[in-house]
Amino acid sequence: MAMVMTGEVQLPASREVVYAKLNDAEVLKACIPGCEELNKISDTELQAVAVTKIGPVKARFKGKVHLTDLDPPNGYKISGEGDGGVAGFAKGGATVALTEKDGGTLLTYNVEAQIGGKLAQLGQRLVNGAAKKIADDFFKNFAANVAAGSAPITAV
Repeated sequence: MAMVMTGEVQLPASREVVYAKLNDAEVLKACIPGCEELNKISDTELQAVAVTKIGPVKARFKGKVHLTDLDPPNGYKISGEGDGGVAGFAKGGATVALTEKDGGTLLTYNVEAQIGGKLAQLGQRLVNGAAKKIADDFFKNFAANVAAGSAPITAV
């Protein structure tokens, strides 16, 4: 089953700060819903373990993520594959673009993904809804992390 998602989020920080956070494994681990492990293997490769529940199926995915088309601080392409055992598999990629807007950064994403196995049997509406919620939760968490990191420090 193939899925496509697009969206954008306005962030209160410079492109350089946002780009750095998008490349920080600790920030990503804290922002990805269900992420148990996220280890940087190289500057362009990460290894991940995440648990997700879609309808009645709960899966623990293990996989690798690759960063390509690096264009700091304008964006990159992220792609990966994950194996959820009997629950199935997921693979796909996203193009992430950063542009200056309203004194901050507009992050635009375009995701294409495929899933198979038991997850694909759940039905496209349920899977698309769950995928959108995971993406929305990630960007809400990421925006909060960016805002917290860019808050001015006040002297007491």
